[in-house]
Amino acid sequence: MRKQIIRPLIVMMALVAFASCQNVESQASEANQGPDADLKEITPPIKYMDVGQNLAIKTKSALGKNLIAALSEKGAAGAVEFCNTRAIPITDSMSTALNAKIKRVSDKPRNAANNANEDELAYIAAWKSAQAKGEKHPPMMQEKNGKMLGYYPIVANQMCLQCHGKPKVDIDIETLDVINKLYPEDKAVGYSDLDLRGIFVVEMNKQ
Repeated sequence: MRKQIIRPLIVMMALVAFASCQNVESQASEANQGPDADLKEITPPIKYMDVGQNLAIKTKSALGKNLIAALSEKGAAGAVEFCNTRAIPITDSMSTALNAKIKRVSDKPRNAANNANEDELAYIAAWKSAQAKGEKHPPMMQEKNGKMLGYYPIVANQMCLQCHGKPKVDIDIETLDVINKLYPEDKAVGYSDLDLRGIFVVEMNKQ
């Protein structure tokens, strides 16, 4: 009789143990199918503002390096001649190298090719308005026609004033003569230190 009682108990215990194992395996299987099971590499969102600023800085560096060399060799008058023949080609070459459309524009251009359009003029006006109030106006990024457009300020410094400052005060007579000869319709003078002289516009494909 005792054996008849023990045997069913053993069978029942075995069934319980088996069921428990099955439950653990099921849970483990479910765990493997959880959030980590189908992990895929996530590409972080593109920070177009930072990307555009980096391209603007690289272009500014390329222009600045060549401009400083021209200033050192031929003075401010030589720098004007450099800008007349090399500034736009260097900017265009950086556009090609960096796979983006990069340009410099202004509301007071020296070269008519650098004249700002309506949207660019609006940004320039907003920047100047903020400066007049003692406020800062940051770079701006907008999407237009499937492209990402970044606007980055070009602020005048003491070196700029040699060619863009006040005539006969910051700009010497020799340099003024060269400016008037090469740019008879020049508007890019009269600036003071920290004035907004123009902006870099960086156009990138949206990805």
